[in-house]
Amino acid sequence: MKNNDLVTFVKKNNIGTIRENVKLSNYTTYKVGGIANFMIYPKNVDKLVLLIKKLNKENINYKVLGNGSNVIFSDKVYNGVIIKLDNFDYVKIDDTVITAGAGASLVKLSYKALKEGLTGLEFASGIPASVGGAVFMNAGAYKSDMGYIVSEIKVLTPELEIKTLYNKDLNYKYRTSFLKHNPNYICLEATIVLRHGDKKEIKELMETRRQKRLMTQPLNYPSAGSVFRNPDGDFAGRLIEDCGLKGFKIGGAIVSEKHANFIVNAGKASASDVKNLIDYVHDKVKEEKNVDLKIEQEFVNWE
Repeated sequence: MKNNDLVTFVKKNNIGTIRENVKLSNYTTYKVGGIANFMIYPKNVDKLVLLIKKLNKENINYKVLGNGSNVIFSDKVYNGVIIKLDNFDYVKIDDTVITAGAGASLVKLSYKALKEGLTGLEFASGIPASVGGAVFMNAGAYKSDMGYIVSEIKVLTPELEIKTLYNKDLNYKYRTSFLKHNPNYICLEATIVLRHGDKKEIKELMETRRQKRLMTQPLNYPSAGSVFRNPDGDFAGRLIEDCGLKGFKIGGAIVSEKHANFIVNAGKASASDVKNLIDYVHDKVKEEKNVDLKIEQEFVNWE
């Protein structure tokens, strides 16, 4: 399919905004990645379905991208379409039940919950993900995660049907879910159930954690948060630090001096720098500590 044909299709069918030759480094928190042929922002579910039908028919690659806080694209051209659900950013609150579109910001949602005096989302106030991305990867912090608060989600199935999946269907475990193992399902919306709480206490907890993040995490550099999952009964950061890897760098990518489980883009790092450093740290910990650290980030377009 020629580029012009897709542009014409999107415009003719009023699918939404389409951009060509997009720098993926502008759409990931690591600020790395090559160029994508197209980025499309469907207006609603019907337009999304129409778009995917077309992409499937024409055998065009596509990837749904949230806030890019856990994704590492290679430096190569992504031959295909990046689909952004930014228009799915609605939020409805009914007593303790929040219905949020996949494109809603998790951070903003946590502050909306605070405003309503709802507790249970405090852990999310520092996670720069979209709701869809957070549901997909079971984002979490402070011994809580999405699995504790998501009651159900609406998905688009690989057969392009809209279906409801309940918490029990989502197979939530530490930093993983049914969606992570079945990426052809697209999260459209999440229903989150919280509890009434004391607004002052919720605010204080969120502020305390914000201060702690500022003290302990390298928030002044592009990163994707924790690189590795914590192994049972231990901390990935401790293991990496014990291997003497704080400050170790490859190209523009560095193991943070502030928190060893963060790799940061300290200036003009390529995606390859980041991936090579992640692989190096993983192998070093395996060699010295005999621990096979699991990588939290998703690698896209590296084949």
